[in-house]
Amino acid sequence: MQKSDGMNYAPQGNFNTVCQPGEFIFAAAALDHGHIYGMCNGLREAGGELKWVYDPDPAKVDKFLSTYPGVRAASSLEEILGDSEVKLVAAAAIPCDRGPLGLRVMDSGKDYFTDKAPFTTLEQLDEARAKVAETGQKYAVYYSERLHVESAIYAGQLIEQGAIGRVHQVIGLGPHRISLSSRPDWFFEKEKFGGILCDIGSHQIEQFLYFTGAKDAKVVHSKVANYNYPQYPSFEDFGDATLVGDNGATGYFRVDWMTPDGLSTWGDGRMTILGSDGYIELRKYVDIAREQTSNHVYLVNKDGEQHFAVSGQVGFPYFGQLILDCLNRTEVAMTQEHTFKAAELCLIAQRDAMIITAAKQE
Repeated sequence: MQKSDGMNYAPQGNFNTVCQPGEFIFAAAALDHGHIYGMCNGLREAGGELKWVYDPDPAKVDKFLSTYPGVRAASSLEEILGDSEVKLVAAAAIPCDRGPLGLRVMDSGKDYFTDKAPFTTLEQLDEARAKVAETGQKYAVYYSERLHVESAIYAGQLIEQGAIGRVHQVIGLGPHRISLSSRPDWFFEKEKFGGILCDIGSHQIEQFLYFTGAKDAKVVHSKVANYNYPQYPSFEDFGDATLVGDNGATGYFRVDWMTPDGLSTWGDGRMTILGSDGYIELRKYVDIAREQTSNHVYLVNKDGEQHFAVSGQVGFPYFGQLILDCLNRTEVAMTQEHTFKAAELCLIAQRDAMIITAAKQE
């Protein structure tokens, strides 16, 4: 297994097209994060046609074109926004630029699909909410740790089937490898990446809302720290938070940039989902010291203990659902309110976080 840093996380799945050739044409722009490849893979596998790419950095464009031959390189973002065939623009800009870019895309009459975190300030969120109401366009977010992870998708199916009853608590662990040499300068500037709870914490809060069925939640407590990187004073390598949903479900998550080099993948992402009639554990990317394979689901309920290895078994339905939502103006893949609520809560968790100062070792 390749020891990736997670920045170039680009899963591929089985092709399950939902539209006819040429029916859903999309473009890619702002190639600042490698998640753009996972976003484009998912849309193409569901039947989308990738027509354009734009980024001001020619090297990023050349790499993208080598991955997707036949895609046209646009001379400007305006060239993409002016193409009436393009229905959606997928983008992975620097986090602080994602909200403003979305406003431009929606003003052009196109739907917008951005990497997480979708915003770095609550003001950007308010502007996007207003623009969605004004234009009727979609502001979709790539919460990849659920949408592009088969074990998480399968867990959702088990919960929907009643395998563990009503969900009462979700515990999420989201460690990541730092890979310092591969990170751009903006990665270490808080005003650009938004903070650790805003950034990779957004995955965890979205999953909490989804698995518990909560429509809203209160951030009871959150904290952040920079334990290991004093040379980057505004960076955060640790964060955690506790939430209580409007339905009484509770959640706790921890995110960090402390994955050791000895791990065979970029992070040992795990989740435990406790229900009234059982529990589910997800070992998303590796089952350490046992299996260098991903997507392990463990289920314990009245029927006993079960283990499911679901890589290649479930697929990624979100992308086809998103395409159909854009074509039919429906909300099956993810409601706009859910998308924005997850973003809002991670911004609140970040804003209100206790800042921990590590004591110097003697």
